Amino acid sequence: MSAPTTDTPLSPEQKTWQNHQILHEFYGPLPLEPRRAPMRELISTLLSHRTTHADEELAYDRMLEEFGDWEGVLAAPVAALAHAIRTTRWPDTQAPRIQEILRRIKAEQGAFTLDFLADWPVEQGLAWLTDMPGIGLKTASLVLLFNFQKPVLPVDTHVHRVAQRVGMIGPKTSVEKAHQVLLAQLPKDAVILLNFHKHNYWHGQHICFFTKPDCARCPLKSFCNYYLEHYGPPTPAALAATPTHWQREWGVLLH
Repeated sequence: MSAPTTDTPLSPEQKTWQNHQILHEFYGPLPLEPRRAPMRELISTLLSHRTTHADEELAYDRMLEEFGDWEGVLAAPVAALAHAIRTTRWPDTQAPRIQEILRRIKAEQGAFTLDFLADWPVEQGLAWLTDMPGIGLKTASLVLLFNFQKPVLPVDTHVHRVAQRVGMIGPKTSVEKAHQVLLAQLPKDAVILLNFHKHNYWHGQHICFFTKPDCARCPLKSFCNYYLEHYGPPTPAALAATPTHWQREWGVLLH
């Protein structure tokens, strides 16, 4: 399944497309279906910054259990809201941010809804979302792609790490810049962009770790800069031993 090694190095654009094709087979295709409502996607992603998925979910559930709905969250004392989301990394910072986001959405739309983004051009939607406190390009792109099928590409730390190590982007390319660089190398197709994001997200989580990446199990080794620098060109035996698909016993891939 790995791309064949050749004497001619692949360009970053070629590596990006090879990455998509190989990981698409390795992890399996994903349909473009919203995993949660737009407002939840926005607030949950804000809560997820530097926080485990379990702690993010716990914070979100406690917040709604404590205050009932978005109106209740907006009206809550800031200290009480911070306590409810205490399993997140920075609850004292996130609590007023959440309330300001809710305040602005209600003031502009008359309700707690993001459905209007479906009709907006991509750039307008990105600009509006990233003008909110604590909402960066990754969170804005997630909402627009997952919920409104807009052709944007979220790049988090996992996607960024895989892209740098493989050589799809330069070693000094920032996370913010990587959104544009990688997007320019892929078709403007929301389904492809979703699969590229999720597959590389999983790859960074479960194989291309920050420390001690599991290169033996990686199907990208035939054109990965990191592998070449640390192990040399992959041998036929190393390529033959590489798994062709994600094995269920290795762990759960969270959607």
